[in-house]
Amino acid sequence: MLKKIFITLAIVVGIALVGGGGFVWYLYHSVKTTANKIYDPAGGSEKDSSAIKNLEAFPILLLGVDERKGDVGRSDTMIALTLNPTKKTMQMISVPRDTKAEIVGHGTVSKINSAYAYGGPKMALNTFNNLFNVNFKHYLRINMEGLADLVDAVGGVTVHNDIDWHDEGYYKKGYHYQKGDITLDNGAKALGYVRMRHLDPRGDFGRNQRQRDVIMAVINKAASFGSFSKYQDILNAVQKNVKTNLTFDDMKNLASKYRDCKQNVQNYEVKGSDDWEKTSSGSKIYFLQISDDEKERVHQMIQDQLSE
Repeated sequence: MLKKIFITLAIVVGIALVGGGGFVWYLYHSVKTTANKIYDPAGGSEKDSSAIKNLEAFPILLLGVDERKGDVGRSDTMIALTLNPTKKTMQMISVPRDTKAEIVGHGTVSKINSAYAYGGPKMALNTFNNLFNVNFKHYLRINMEGLADLVDAVGGVTVHNDIDWHDEGYYKKGYHYQKGDITLDNGAKALGYVRMRHLDPRGDFGRNQRQRDVIMAVINKAASFGSFSKYQDILNAVQKNVKTNLTFDDMKNLASKYRDCKQNVQNYEVKGSDDWEKTSSGSKIYFLQISDDEKERVHQMIQDQLSE
């Protein structure tokens, strides 16, 4: 899902770059304003854009955060995205949220998704880098509520639903998500559609598929708009829900110079074994334990993608 959000912003930047006339200049200005508002160097001062300028392989850590009112949230989605313009490849390595890791800067060992809750994107970056012995400096964070805002911005979407179920309360308890083509006419209904997991025999895989379907429906509908007001609604949704230490120039260069990378997408999910540990209260907590061999495998996959 995060890849699609990133591509959405890149598409709008691209429209501003290749068009002409006063309308496009105004759109370009609005995109630049949005990029400046979502810019947040909270990942640390080591950010370096030289790789983008030199058209080198470029890594970004994507964080999907389920942030609620009064709660900073945890990064329940963590994806190591590496773009290689020479190979024209996009590598996406998903790290399960329950992965056991040393939380760098907090002095604890816990689930990797807690790093963001304890120390924001900087601690999430440091924890990920330490676990796999890599050096990611850039991040892009989106609040999951942003999906609802994007659906509202385009006036709802239609998707194909593979299974039939009644909502447990993510949207409206008892609401019937029928099998077949269905219209998600508002953001709340779309969020309920993508959050369901327990009633799907595919578990997280099914939920991820629904997320991708909704985002692609948003992108396809957004691409058909000719009105600036609709793009403005989309940019407003991005402003409210996205933070990154990528600058406008970074995003502009990624959109124009790295677009061929999406021709060959390589997906991998970090593997591990179930590990139940007793807490001080006597209850048990679940972790995904990753072996040293798996850590080395992921490290080498990233290094291979970063090499020319």
